[in-house]
Amino acid sequence: MEQKLNLAPQAQSQAAVPISHVVFSHGKESGPFGRKIQRLIDVAAAMGLGTTSVDYRQCATADDRVALLKATLGRLPVPTSQVVLVGSSMGGYVSTVTANEVPVAGLFLMAPALWLSPDEYPVQVYNPLTEHIEITHGMNDDIVPYENSISLAKKLHGITLHLVDDDHRLSGSHDFLATHFALFLEHIK
Repeated sequence: MEQKLNLAPQAQSQAAVPISHVVFSHGKESGPFGRKIQRLIDVAAAMGLGTTSVDYRQCATADDRVALLKATLGRLPVPTSQVVLVGSSMGGYVSTVTANEVPVAGLFLMAPALWLSPDEYPVQVYNPLTEHIEITHGMNDDIVPYENSISLAKKLHGITLHLVDDDHRLSGSHDFLATHFALFLEHIK
């Protein structure tokens, strides 16, 4: 079962900037080339986009991960306005916090770890500098409440939010994610 919440139509950009690169941020206890991220890397590559999957396994804190993502973006051969950030769980937090300060083409988030303990996730205000945000969150998530994604969708408007019958890892939703990721990229490409 999937529920889709789109609280307002996404604004169309006045001057469309072509996306050329996708940067992936994995979750706290996974790695840069897990099955879910690898599946989405394959989607982006098939569309002719460059891809980077950041390895955060040596980062001690969420702040360290944000700093590493910003440094990675600074080394890309394209402006951040042509980059889509993809994040899962803590990687969703890292992508969102980075987009608070760095304008990006879009955010594609999977069970983003938003509004969790400020001791571990110090940024608690989210205002990403992008018009294109899509979130998929499992309704059976016992790590990050799906209500947090609903709260973000209500706060920012224009977010497309998919609530799926899955858990935090979204391991039963890889086909769904791949399909919707391709549609998301096509929409902003």
